[in-house]
Amino acid sequence: MRLLPALAVLCLALAGCTTTQIATSVPGKITVVATTTQMQDLVRNVGGAHVHEVGILKPNADPHAFEPTPSTAIALAGARLVVESGVGVDSWADRLVTSAAPGTPLFVASQGLPIRPGDEADPDGDPHWWHDPVLFERAATALGERLATIDPAYAVEYRANAHAYVARIKAMDTANRRLLATVPPGRRLLVTNHDAFGYLAARYGITVEGSVIPSLSTAAEPSASQVADLIRRIRAQHVRAIFTESSLSPALEQRIADEAGVAVYANLYGDTLGPAGSPGATYIGSERWNMRALVAGFLGQPAPS
Repeated sequence: MRLLPALAVLCLALAGCTTTQIATSVPGKITVVATTTQMQDLVRNVGGAHVHEVGILKPNADPHAFEPTPSTAIALAGARLVVESGVGVDSWADRLVTSAAPGTPLFVASQGLPIRPGDEADPDGDPHWWHDPVLFERAATALGERLATIDPAYAVEYRANAHAYVARIKAMDTANRRLLATVPPGRRLLVTNHDAFGYLAARYGITVEGSVIPSLSTAAEPSASQVADLIRRIRAQHVRAIFTESSLSPALEQRIADEAGVAVYANLYGDTLGPAGSPGATYIGSERWNMRALVAGFLGQPAPS
């Protein structure tokens, strides 16, 4: 029995198969499957009217903890291109394409970008490259070229979409820089759930003082000594806030904040975008929200709402 028909039968019997959008053909459009929520937004903006985007991960789903289901494989049916983030955060996509849709072209958005060093959990490098808008601009331009090759009838439009999207990302980056300029450099001290914001910190001149989970992956767990050391650093450096992420429980962060005497600012968009209607439903929206939340925390102001 071929793999996709077998998975289709199995999927009908499994309640958990509703977590991934099933690919359907749309007349006049090519189907492009995208792994993470950031990649889905990238495809929507660059692909525009001629691409039917099919997403695998859902908003607020932690990509580090994702396990493909039969519906994930079925989502690849008919895809002209699979877009993945790369650097290990969605490494399951390579295996899935090989087994369920061999021969389907892959576009790895991070390919050729300058990747920060990784750790034991992520030896290929820090996978959170999208938090540097310059890198996301480069990915948008590259995707426009790739779509132009796959669907040459609309090559001009794909390139124009990419150009327009890059302009919007640049505007977001400029707005974020202006907002952060209201914070003295010595007060730009960042403590988060896990090490997801190294690219953002490097781009904007923010000092990372530590993270509750001392890893690039949310799968790790802090030891008691690591938690105690983080509390000492927070007190010694006069850090004002701990920032949590929308996809993770803030319970441990709240306990640490209570002991260290600092505030918790919830719902940064780290590894995932937010659901429709939320401030982080798009890549640009999530990065603007993150900067507003960070600046509020650095200055001890009320969190944005």
